[in-house]
Amino acid sequence: MNVAVLLIFALVALAAGYVFYGRYLSRRLGIAVERATPAHTMTDGVDYIPAKAPILFGHHFASIAGAAPIIGPVTAALFGWVPVLLWVLIGSIFLGGAHDMSSLIASVRHKGRSIGEIIDENIGISGKTLFLIFSLFTLILVVAVFASIVAKTFENTPEAATPTRSFLFLELRVVLVRSRDTSPPAGP
Repeated sequence: MNVAVLLIFALVALAAGYVFYGRYLSRRLGIAVERATPAHTMTDGVDYIPAKAPILFGHHFASIAGAAPIIGPVTAALFGWVPVLLWVLIGSIFLGGAHDMSSLIASVRHKGRSIGEIIDENIGISGKTLFLIFSLFTLILVVAVFASIVAKTFENTPEAATPTRSFLFLELRVVLVRSRDTSPPAGP
């Protein structure tokens, strides 16, 4: 299949999902432009600050890059390009997008609080505790899978380690420069 046709199909599917499924979710969640967000109703200049649309979009766009959108297509690639395409399209529209939208709206409706605080308020401390334990084990699992994939990548493709090492050294240099810039002046 021609890659251009595949790309156009994927873009049309994502746009249709955004328009139609996004509209459906908006109606189900009762989203209205007139409703003010906590950033507007509770502005304090520290925790609640209204953001410009491109900045907000950047934060939400970066937030979806979790384990499923990264590891899922890589694993699906073992079975060919069709599972990868389906994983990205179906997963982005019906799973990732719907999850992110509903959890964001839940937070907005509860004065910008986190999911753990919302669970505590609605279910109780036992629900919050179970959620936090589940979150901890999920994070441990995600870190283990990422470490395993990186280790296997370096084992199978040793040349990938060189640019990775370079990125680590560059980041270390940035951290050291920043720490020097923010350190208090020497005493008298």
